[in-house]
Amino acid sequence: MGVQLTVIGSSPAWPNPGSAHAGYVVDGDERLLLDCGPGVLSRLRTDGLLAVDAIAITHFHLDHWGDLVPWVWFAKHGGELARKPVLWLPPSGRRELETFAGWWGHPGMFDETFELTAYEPGVPFTAAGFRLVAYPMAHYDIEAFGFRIESPGGKVLAYSGDTGPCDSLPKLAEGADLFLCEATLTDADEDAELRGHLSAAEALTVGNPRTVLTHRPAELGTPAGAERAVDGLVLQI
Repeated sequence: MGVQLTVIGSSPAWPNPGSAHAGYVVDGDERLLLDCGPGVLSRLRTDGLLAVDAIAITHFHLDHWGDLVPWVWFAKHGGELARKPVLWLPPSGRRELETFAGWWGHPGMFDETFELTAYEPGVPFTAAGFRLVAYPMAHYDIEAFGFRIESPGGKVLAYSGDTGPCDSLPKLAEGADLFLCEATLTDADEDAELRGHLSAAEALTVGNPRTVLTHRPAELGTPAGAERAVDGLVLQI
């Protein structure tokens, strides 16, 4: 089975010009959305990719999940949704969403829109026909994960989410057909006290030969010979 990755949004914590925040569609027999930051819902509608079967969230920094809030109102009033996506959350995800619902809506708002379920680190789960395993990542002091996504045909995509250097990162990327890795920093010294991000050099030395850099500020260049994710990029895996 062929697998296709479409970059919906590739911005870091602040938006690059004309770019949405983190969001990546993985298409096989079904459609999986990895993260759903601000701007992603609009792009999905514009590009005809809204019919997702499942969504998997790496962590609860706003640039990786924020468009789940307008998704609720769109599902309630927009009238264009063909299905209720399964929403895979970090272990503390239900508690987090209950708090957010109290701020920005009403209790149960996310349950009305999504089929909520939580994954556990290291325990395989199935989302949109893909086999996923969540690996703990080093993102400051919050609960954060990267995903290793395997298709029924054996193709493997590794996605770092947001992370600094950590022991599980090379394990996540090892042997993957494509490694989508964040590269937020100019150099590691920017993030030295409590690591939460990578430089491009660190991302490229994790060890996967097909690494695509993402979550990278427009102000920073791309190392010679490296691949960089931009909104609208389509990659075959």
